[in-house]
Amino acid sequence: MLFDLLHGNLDQKTLIELLAHLVIIFLILPLHEMAHAWTAYKLGDDTASIQGRMTLNPIAHIDPFGALMLLFTGYGWAKPVPINPRRFDRKHSVRFGVAITALAGPVSNLLAAFIGMIVYRFYFMSNFFVSGWAQYRMNDEAMNPAVLLFYFLQFFITVNIGLALFNLIPIPPLDGSKIVSYFTPAKFDRWFIDNQQIVMIVFMIVVFSGILQTPLSWMSDQIWRLFIFMTDWVPKIAG
Repeated sequence: MLFDLLHGNLDQKTLIELLAHLVIIFLILPLHEMAHAWTAYKLGDDTASIQGRMTLNPIAHIDPFGALMLLFTGYGWAKPVPINPRRFDRKHSVRFGVAITALAGPVSNLLAAFIGMIVYRFYFMSNFFVSGWAQYRMNDEAMNPAVLLFYFLQFFITVNIGLALFNLIPIPPLDGSKIVSYFTPAKFDRWFIDNQQIVMIVFMIVVFSGILQTPLSWMSDQIWRLFIFMTDWVPKIAG
């Protein structure tokens, strides 16, 4: 997307996509990280809270490189939330606490996407959108506010789903690696720690090569269809 802007392709749809990504960077990424901090706090670890990470303030969370990756590739990250598993309460194992804390981030993205889908379904049936879309199609003119908002909601939902799926990849430092570690032996975790530089290099190559695009797009489409199914009650209410 950002490549289009750098090449001067400043059409309205690209600009709306940029706006959606900026909303992700300044609102959704902080939500993702705050979910980690809040979950750890509920499990007894106040490390992130003490360091000011249990907040929606984007300044506390944004990683400049991760934000640029989001703009260039559609997948990115914020600064990892610090946790101290030794401070977890004794109701659950340390590995379980780490896994649940990691899972909280992707879940927050899926929740944001689902709420966005509800708004999207209601908006799709609104007179404002119907008349705006009809005008756009009939006159073949520049997108009006109704159409721009329609595309913004689409991008918002899609990027949130994409972020959730991306972070569930079981490769350090992504959340998926911590979730999977609950089910894998300790020696598996040690291997990743001992080879983390190689893992990171391979990971960055995979991200920039676009290899992940096809499987992640397919899974994103399935979640989109699932959310459509789960919001089929909206047209019945909207009448």
